[in-house]
Amino acid sequence: MPHYRRVGDVPRKRHIVHRLGGADGAVAFEELMGNEGFSGASSLLYHCYSPSAIVAIENVETPAATFTDNQPLRPHHLRTSVLDRMDDADAVHGRTMLLGSEDVTIGWIAATRTSSLYRNAVGDELLYVQSGSAVLESVFGTLAVGPGDYVLVPMSTTHRWVVPAAGAFEALLICGRGNVGVPDRYTNAEGQLLEGAPFSERDVRAPDAEPLLMTGENVDVIVRTRAGLSRHVHATHPFDVVGWDGCVYPWVLNIADFEPIVGRIHQPPPVHQTFAGQGFVVCSFVPRLFDTDPDSVKVPYHHANVETDEVLFYSDGDFMSRAGSGIAAGSISVHPAGFVHGPQPGSRERSVGVDRTGETAVMVDVFGPLGLSAAARQISDADYPWSWAGGGPA
Repeated sequence: MPHYRRVGDVPRKRHIVHRLGGADGAVAFEELMGNEGFSGASSLLYHCYSPSAIVAIENVETPAATFTDNQPLRPHHLRTSVLDRMDDADAVHGRTMLLGSEDVTIGWIAATRTSSLYRNAVGDELLYVQSGSAVLESVFGTLAVGPGDYVLVPMSTTHRWVVPAAGAFEALLICGRGNVGVPDRYTNAEGQLLEGAPFSERDVRAPDAEPLLMTGENVDVIVRTRAGLSRHVHATHPFDVVGWDGCVYPWVLNIADFEPIVGRIHQPPPVHQTFAGQGFVVCSFVPRLFDTDPDSVKVPYHHANVETDEVLFYSDGDFMSRAGSGIAAGSISVHPAGFVHGPQPGSRERSVGVDRTGETAVMVDVFGPLGLSAAARQISDADYPWSWAGGGPA
């Protein structure tokens, strides 16, 4: 969905000699970042030095995230508030992965310091910022982010997360396998967002309009592949891009800019869809008016998620449909396919006379079974499966 953007010093034509600083300057090194074997969206970046010049390669020993089957099948309430916090964690090495399928992994970031340079060669990364602030520095420039921001980082983008001194940064992390983008039904044949889409190009923020130029030698970059993490030591700093243009770059959409669709009676969950990935979708639930028909049921119906495992991250507000279940801001519910779930007993009655909802939440529907990590099981509320029945197991 991101449209063409041009930043910094770019030559008049693609793939021609581009001299830095004038006719007598050194020739820039051109790098093409392209999706789908270069048949999809792409960007061209112009480096001062070769982005391929590495002087060392090392394996990074780190425990791989492992996910075990949700067996016996049960719903879960994961409480991110009780996750072990590391005093010196960053957004790359301080990740706690909680859920995973063949197509997507979902985790939690609680960062207190600036991260190392990093690129994910497996797929795009989508973050939802829950609290704090940070600056995403990348080969495309700088992009400040804060609470409520969705941040989409394209695969293989060299970047780091800069956390302010004495600051902290918490985010829900969604790592796809492949590209994450805007649902096709929101765009026309030219790629422009339709009038009926729940957000527009005006709501999207891109990196600053000035290149980010840094110098240095023997600079470490952590690279993620399906086999694990590696360390590439670059001869010069990767942030040496004097200009770039194209349609691939990090971008931000704040959840408050998502325009909810409201009907006379209950609208199905797909009206909240915001992003689409390979094997999963992401939806945004934001404050909105309730259904207007006098006989409408304002809380969701019970549903079975026949083909998806449903993950819901509760960000802010009053979660009326699950009031009394222990769900609160920072909670993650996991309702797997095969389990019929719905509103908390009494929530329909409590909704009578209420004209709007004030909750903010992010939903990830995964078209394949999700496994749980050991960390997820440690923070799972043991009593949650019985919350609809009002007591413990028989």
